Amino acid sequence: MALDELELVYAFIYARVGNRADAEDLTQQVALKAIPRLREGAPASAIRGYLFATARSVLGAFWSTRLGLSESELREDLAMPVAPGPPSEEGTETVQLILAQLSDNYRRVLELRFLHGYSLKEVASEMKSTVGAIKVMQLRALRAAAKVRPE
Repeated sequence: MALDELELVYAFIYARVGNRADAEDLTQQVALKAIPRLREGAPASAIRGYLFATARSVLGAFWSTRLGLSESELREDLAMPVAPGPPSEEGTETVQLILAQLSDNYRRVLELRFLHGYSLKEVASEMKSTVGAIKVMQLRALRAAAKVRPE
């Protein structure tokens, strides 16, 4: 059963690293870490879940060493792509219309994170909240913004 699941793990890893050699090496690391710890007769969903949790851990370590960052720094996603030029007036206007329709907290968290480039820690400090609460608020704010139709 676990060997069948490794094909899915390989596809998962390959989608994140983009090359066959690294994907094969990382899948092998997942197998070496996870398979000896699997219980005989465990349900397929538990096996799959454990393999994918191990794969995420192995990927975190891989990117940590590849980029020279700690795993916690990688998780926060501090590097935000910068547009090559000034934003268009139409794009800026659309963003302002969407933000205007959100609640104050949602608007503030999105402004700080994406317009001002604050890290999660900086937003939490600014809004006098925890990093975990800001992550949840950001997710909810993005979902709310996706539902807004600019007028």
